[in-house]
Amino acid sequence: MTDARLRRGRGSLAVSFFVQGVTFALLVTRIPAIQDRYGISDGLLPAFLAAVPILAGVASVATEKVVARVGPAVVLRWAQPFVLLALLSVGLGSELWHAAVALGFFGIAVGALDASMNMLGVSLQRAYGRSIMLGFHASYSLGGIAGASLAWVGAHWHLSLFVSYLPVVAVLLPVAFVGSRWYVAGEGSVPVEVGEGKGSGVVFKVLLPLCLVMTFAYIGDSTVSNWSAKYLQDVLGGSEELATVPYNAYMVTTLIGRAVGDFGVRRFGAVVVVRAGAVLGGLGFALVALAPGAWVGIAAFTVLGLGLSVIVPQTFAAAGRLFPGASDAAVARLNVFNYVGFLVGSPLVGALGDAWSYRGAMAVPMALVLVTVVYATSFGSREARYGGGHERPRTVDVG
Repeated sequence: MTDARLRRGRGSLAVSFFVQGVTFALLVTRIPAIQDRYGISDGLLPAFLAAVPILAGVASVATEKVVARVGPAVVLRWAQPFVLLALLSVGLGSELWHAAVALGFFGIAVGALDASMNMLGVSLQRAYGRSIMLGFHASYSLGGIAGASLAWVGAHWHLSLFVSYLPVVAVLLPVAFVGSRWYVAGEGSVPVEVGEGKGSGVVFKVLLPLCLVMTFAYIGDSTVSNWSAKYLQDVLGGSEELATVPYNAYMVTTLIGRAVGDFGVRRFGAVVVVRAGAVLGGLGFALVALAPGAWVGIAAFTVLGLGLSVIVPQTFAAAGRLFPGASDAAVARLNVFNYVGFLVGSPLVGALGDAWSYRGAMAVPMALVLVTVVYATSFGSREARYGGGHERPRTVDVG
């Protein structure tokens, strides 16, 4: 595999991460508008939010089997257009069942997309021989900023969901599909014949600490993505327009953390970077809970973004290092705990908020994120630096 082909593959995968960041942000930052459009009650909203990660988790498990036949590049090439179409369908309906079908479709497509996208990222990082995984997730964060900004425009001008989503999908769908021509699967991500036992090298006991870290990180992330708008509007007294800002601010500092994170991993190793991120994440949740008003709350979400930004990409990277001969299977199984975190985080914060206090509910993700400090040793140290900073990818023969 040539250096030029690896660079093209890296660029096209970064575009895919960007597109998914835009798509997901356009969905989660307009949750209040989706709730109003379909008449979803506060009691029913957690069930709708929980259905998406459940279906995504099922799709992630199925993706492990599919990529064994066709490879992750093919799965990603087709999953991303379906995610974009599912987003558009959220803005089309008027009945409650329309929302259920559209969000279910979105969840299934996202499960396949997330798993295959991170499989390609892990395999390309191995091919490069240095930490680049945070860079892909930085592209996702940049897309999230763009998506949240577009959501603000929609809320500011009182545009319908369909009018807000249509031009975005019309632009991004062909971009994603054309860009998929240059996807590259690096070492450890080539299709194998059924029966060769590609996933047999994954020992769940070894993977478990990373699964817990992934769960805790996504409990924190889902709290921001699903509740930040509602928290700012209902608890801190912000307007509907201002309620789109916390997720945007969160994504800005997430972008900053991921943009510099690869350099930190190469210099200090993943353990130090992940522990620092966990401490900052815990501090951010404490500030959210104590915020006296909307603008302080927004500032607290920026701290959260900087802390949580490094944890998830490094967790995927660590899984690839632990199981170099079965990285696709390890990533697919680890990705399920992405959705476990969303499944637990969204209804847990909602239930605690309704029964007690939304401020008090922020203590739960705070405590869980801080537990990551204990599990950070699972990320390794010397090996996590990927050779101390090579500036060019090495040539890889994947047969």
